[in-house]
Amino acid sequence: MSAEDKLKELGIELPEAPPPLGSYVPVVRSGNLVFLSGILPLVRGKLLRQGRVGEDISADEAAEDARTAAVNAISVLKAHLGSLDKVKQCIKITGYIASAPDFSGQPKVLNSASDLLFEVFGETGRHVRSAVGVNVLPMNSPVEIEFIFEV
Repeated sequence: MSAEDKLKELGIELPEAPPPLGSYVPVVRSGNLVFLSGILPLVRGKLLRQGRVGEDISADEAAEDARTAAVNAISVLKAHLGSLDKVKQCIKITGYIASAPDFSGQPKVLNSASDLLFEVFGETGRHVRSAVGVNVLPMNSPVEIEFIFEV
């Protein structure tokens, strides 16, 4: 089953690829690698939640945001490639989680993004990753994720 068919089966309608929020491009291809700039969990241009995990929002809410960021990343990837069938492998994701000083569940928050990539792409969606706790992110977002794909 293609990734686009899998999205339909999961009931996920890809949003329009979000525009950059600053002086950068959302995607760069170098050879067979595609690098996505940090993706926020925007829905129709707005964050559903703001703040730090373990302080302002729960880990479960942040996990929903990580999944939303992954959906946005897939939309950016599709807009750039034209078809998700060109994806050979998700290589790496790096998740930045705005965290309260005592919060250490960053990997759990990022699992929802990793799980979605596996649901959509199958084994091709398996990747290496880093989950990093930070003090604050753009727009006071709880989550920002970078992606690298092979095409």
